[in-house]
Amino acid sequence: MNILAFETSCDDTSIAIFKNETLLAMNTDSQIKIHNQTWGVVPEVAAREHANVIFEVLQKTLDDANMTLDDIDYIWVTTNPGLLPSLLTGTTVASTISVVKKIPILPINHIEAHIFANFLERKEKDIQFPLVCLTVSGWHNDIYCMQNMWDLEKLWSSWDDAGWEAFDKVAKMMGLGYPGGPIISKLSAEYEEELKAQWGVLHSEKSSQEKHLEKTLFPRVWLVKKEHNFSFSWLKSSVKREVDKRIKEKWELTLQDKKEISYEFESAITEVLAYKLVQAAREKNLKTVMLAGWVSANNRLKDEISKLCKKEKLEFTFPAKLVYCMDNAAMVWILTYYRIKYKQFEEKIWVVKM
Repeated sequence: MNILAFETSCDDTSIAIFKNETLLAMNTDSQIKIHNQTWGVVPEVAAREHANVIFEVLQKTLDDANMTLDDIDYIWVTTNPGLLPSLLTGTTVASTISVVKKIPILPINHIEAHIFANFLERKEKDIQFPLVCLTVSGWHNDIYCMQNMWDLEKLWSSWDDAGWEAFDKVAKMMGLGYPGGPIISKLSAEYEEELKAQWGVLHSEKSSQEKHLEKTLFPRVWLVKKEHNFSFSWLKSSVKREVDKRIKEKWELTLQDKKEISYEFESAITEVLAYKLVQAAREKNLKTVMLAGWVSANNRLKDEISKLCKKEKLEFTFPAKLVYCMDNAAMVWILTYYRIKYKQFEEKIWVVKM
């Protein structure tokens, strides 16, 4: 069974071909350099770039797999959520191939695919259900309870901004470039090393609760009255006030200012995310937590969750490789594979509807 998978939900054009459980080829064209010029993704620009490269990426993937479209048995394509112009590019190409070649085509949910990225390079038995999963990326920030692969119950979500969006906006405030996550994490790590040298290694080993007792640059908002959800718009506002204050005092942000603000911002957002994920596991009396989405690449977040899980004796799972945290066609395939294995799809869908 040969599967062709398309992922074009935002600014990465990713196409993969699998033969049963084996990845034959995957190619991803990134638009980071283009969107760096506008400090973020412009939907119309992203769609145009997808259109410019998608056939080249498709042909390269077919060549790498030593196949033609006549060899494909199924097409699976991301249809939601995401940037509509970008999604339309992928679904239009995939649907056209489906109609011309009479290949069954089926839709895939982007968030669900991110969750299933945790199964890549793992055996099915390696992930123990039931569990709670935090998905955190540019457009989503949710915690799900999963009794099994197909039983997803959304527990909590963000009232406003998602985690990755907050990273991008804060990076823009400090003139750091796009995407903001890796840049902020790098500066944050450098500042933490300076703290270790100054105060000792023990600082990095403190729990989130212990750090809360210390003076922090930005507050942690736990939404006490409705603590099940997230809110990060307040954090962006706090960072903006701090940036404006320092520019007023010094005329510009120094490198040390950027390091400190990056560290304090990253601490504020990762501590809240980690605490609420573990809190969900406590409330549901579950022993496994999972992380998915772009921000699952953030080392600080993984460290915070790991510390809390160690104290609570919880199992913690996150994508096996950095590339599986990003938008990629492999996560579309792995969800496809299990849907076919467990017959979790309609037998024939010839047109994908948006």
